[in-house]
Amino acid sequence: MSTNRTPIRLAALAVAAPLGLAAAVAPAAADEEVPRPASFTSAYTVMASPDTIINAEGASVTGEEGATGTFTFMVNSDEDVICYDITLTGVTGEYESPARTATHIHAAPAGQGGPPRIAFPDPEGDGDTRTSSGCMQGPFTTGIEGDDGNDTGTGFTLADLEADPSSFSADTHTAAFTAGAVRGQLQEIPVGGVDTGLGGTVTEVGTDGTGTALAVAGLAGIAVAAAGGGLVVARRRA
Repeated sequence: MSTNRTPIRLAALAVAAPLGLAAAVAPAAADEEVPRPASFTSAYTVMASPDTIINAEGASVTGEEGATGTFTFMVNSDEDVICYDITLTGVTGEYESPARTATHIHAAPAGQGGPPRIAFPDPEGDGDTRTSSGCMQGPFTTGIEGDDGNDTGTGFTLADLEADPSSFSADTHTAAFTAGAVRGQLQEIPVGGVDTGLGGTVTEVGTDGTGTALAVAGLAGIAVAAAGGGLVVARRRA
């Protein structure tokens, strides 16, 4: 079956960026919000739940019953930029964490605890749903001092995440659930049959032969689609 690809430059989807904006992102101060880059080197999703929480002692504990979280991350490791789209449903009460925010990526494989490496702005909203989205550039800080006396974000880059994404989790913490209200492991999104963390750069999206586009990542309310190889991957040149 032939595939009808309708390329759409990701750069053209950037909400705040005019057409023709250069791909490179200007260096920023630590954790500063930056414009969405024109390309990405990898993409990840997290389906967070309350039954995967690990406390500081390494024990399994229960998060907030009925709560869920969906985290989408698009990474440009060349620029050390991560774009995030986070939706929490059923998470209640005030956020609480010794870190500078309560919503994190941790260096923590499934079933284990680990230090935060990135602290994201906490999702906000009225009612049952809270959301946050944007793009941040390293160097990253968390506000937590590690055993070596340095911030737990010190020395971490997004290339580390791409090297072993399953060893990282995302979560959010509240006053009632300080160990975590919801948590889940990063899962790499296969793009056009290629795991983009293996050297591919997402540059275009399209549709399959039926015109159906499957949303695999949403950033700032924009769906990035992939179906039947319809999301095109451009290899980086050495």
